[in-house]
Amino acid sequence: MASDFETQLRAVSLRVTRPRLAVLAALRDHPHVDTDTVIALVRADHPTVSHQAVYDVLRALTDAGLVRRIQPAGAIARYESRVGDNHHHVVCRSCGAIADVECAVGDAPCLTASDDRGFVVDEAEVVYWGTCPECVTSRTSQ
Repeated sequence: MASDFETQLRAVSLRVTRPRLAVLAALRDHPHVDTDTVIALVRADHPTVSHQAVYDVLRALTDAGLVRRIQPAGAIARYESRVGDNHHHVVCRSCGAIADVECAVGDAPCLTASDDRGFVVDEAEVVYWGTCPECVTSRTSQ
């Protein structure tokens, strides 16, 4: 019986390979990680997988829409396997932690462009910035 990952790969016409399965598993278990972390996670279970193979897999999975690359301003690129929904991110200004935030609610004057310049807009990227609970706690305990 094919795993969910195998089914996902075949659905976008990608061959099922050990590095692809390992990258998908790493991103499922560790969302919002950078490339170096993905490499370390994959190589912990598959030490013969090269750095270049992981880079190539991340590119292929992103191009196929199975992985999303996010890069908040001033931060390194991160990857996540949560795709196909309208979620956003909250980023800690202190430690750089990133968490998912469900679709924006309430008044959203900036989600509809005042002048779309003729573009057919299909997405608005929202990133919330603040301080995570751990950093707030450490600041108040000092």
